[in-house]
Amino acid sequence: MRVGGILKLFLPVSIVVSVVILIVLFLNIFMDSVSRETYVMSSPTEASPNGAPRVKCGMSKSCPSEYFAFKISSGAANVVGPRMCLDDSILMSGLQNNVGKGINVAIVNGKTGNPLRMGFFDTWQGDVNLLINFLKTADNQSLVMMATFDESSSKLNPEARQLITEFGSADIKTLGFRDNWVFVGRKGIKTHSPFEQRIRNSPIINKYEGWPDIAEMEGCVPKREK
Repeated sequence: MRVGGILKLFLPVSIVVSVVILIVLFLNIFMDSVSRETYVMSSPTEASPNGAPRVKCGMSKSCPSEYFAFKISSGAANVVGPRMCLDDSILMSGLQNNVGKGINVAIVNGKTGNPLRMGFFDTWQGDVNLLINFLKTADNQSLVMMATFDESSSKLNPEARQLITEFGSADIKTLGFRDNWVFVGRKGIKTHSPFEQRIRNSPIINKYEGWPDIAEMEGCVPKREK
């Protein structure tokens, strides 16, 4: 068989193989994300298998009354968006069609838990000033939840990173290309927030091809008393 014939045969085969690989990767990411985040689809009154009341946001344990329960996850590669749950209310998720690539942010009333403003900001190719101006609307009474999706560090400038640091983030200063990151903090916090999780993009440990595993976190964050 001539070389030209071999190339004609090889090209369609390679295309089919590439498509199959992409489909398998998509399904793996999607199913993994769904299995981790089933709390999105659960009812607030649903009982656990042992008959005990289901805890808020599908967490592993309940929170005291003076705390908000939260569960948050970053996006999975560039396929499945992030999710944020606070006191059994889904604030942002792909199902609600209010998340997007870059940094996703929910600003919440620190006393009541009611969402004040939510948005997503393209910090890969977009205008970082949109994120900066949005963050400046948060006051010292606000709780802020953030989660990355796709690539989120390319457009972050020193001003944006400093603003997020002032909410208590330790990792935002070195957040890198395709790192996955979730964070819950407050404006004017005097120390680093304990509610932060970062998964670095590394070819050695990446779960998906070119992408790290999902960053996810749950916990109890104190309500503002006044």
